Amino acid sequence: MSKMLFTSESVTEGHPDKICDQISDAILDEIISKDPNARVACETTCTTGIISIMGEITTSCYVDIPSLARKVVLDIGYDRAKYGFDATTCAVVTSIDEQSPDIAMGVNEGYENKQGTGQEEENMTGAGDQGMMFGFACDETPELMPMPVSLAHKLAKQLTKVRKDGILPYLRPDGKTQVTIEYDNGVPTRVDTVVVSSQHAPEVSLEQIRSDITKEVIQTTIPAELMDEQTKIFINPTGRFVVGGPQGDSGLTGRKIIVDTYGGYARHGGGAFSGKDPTKVDRSAAYAARWVAKNVVAAGLAKKCEVQLAYAIGVAHPVSIMVDTFGTGTVSDDKIAEAVQKVFDLRPNVIIKTLDLRKPIYKALASYGHMGREDLGVSWEQVNRVEELKSAIQ
Repeated sequence: MSKMLFTSESVTEGHPDKICDQISDAILDEIISKDPNARVACETTCTTGIISIMGEITTSCYVDIPSLARKVVLDIGYDRAKYGFDATTCAVVTSIDEQSPDIAMGVNEGYENKQGTGQEEENMTGAGDQGMMFGFACDETPELMPMPVSLAHKLAKQLTKVRKDGILPYLRPDGKTQVTIEYDNGVPTRVDTVVVSSQHAPEVSLEQIRSDITKEVIQTTIPAELMDEQTKIFINPTGRFVVGGPQGDSGLTGRKIIVDTYGGYARHGGGAFSGKDPTKVDRSAAYAARWVAKNVVAAGLAKKCEVQLAYAIGVAHPVSIMVDTFGTGTVSDDKIAEAVQKVFDLRPNVIIKTLDLRKPIYKALASYGHMGREDLGVSWEQVNRVEELKSAIQ
């Protein structure tokens, strides 16, 4: 390989799509805290003056969905009309049905146990849908994530922090970040380009915005040794970003799946995460695939590892497991895949139990990525199968 550039983006919690992700996951958290076995598929949209919540939810508990939605938006910072969206006065519309009994039938008891072989097993609940999920890890950062998306998330979090802490009080909740990394023979060597766009009050000058964000966001987040005189910085490059949030663009749950995962550096299975209980393998198996890939890299078996899992609806065992180390493996990919199958039980119910997914952990994940979140202590970021993988390879 020679030199190449790779770019990833992130968005703040005030981005309209992320507002919707957080509302959907806040509803999931509230339900699962009262009814851990609930089935939840909750979608949210937002635009000027209105939040719409829809989905299929089967639960024994009551949740005040409109109040939850308003609280999420207030916590983000949309608490007055001049921001273009006000959680206290906007409309909240709901349309909720129960989960389809046809889907529930396959999830409640897996295909394998329905065959009547006399060898029925526990933990044979079926996958909640067909599909393929990807997990990825690499040695570019301490959390074993690709550097472009790792830095983009850090910038977005810092942009929100300086707003909420009152350091830059003229900033408003909507914002986006983007980082371009230069690679030399596959190794990240420098930051080539940084883009930061933040919603702001109309009276502040562009010069002040650019000076403040450079000092308080970029310079405090990106290591100085990765920047040089050729690094390009673009801050609010259109020159004005007053109209933002749901007033500037409609939002929808699940529309930032690349931000949620690996910034485009690795493949994505196509299924969104937010608003889905862990019986949906779009979510739980994607977390499991990240867990597998991270343990492979942490075990020193590869510098990069991508794992694909695929499921059939109502069937417990994955229909396929693929490992790709992009030529960086210390042994062949098929040997690593064999070791993965020995060490990891990837049936949905086992994933849920092993990763402890029936807990209200999801709203915190709905901004700044679901992967690499060591700051949240999530179970799929643990490197607790390293020795078992090494033993399985021998």
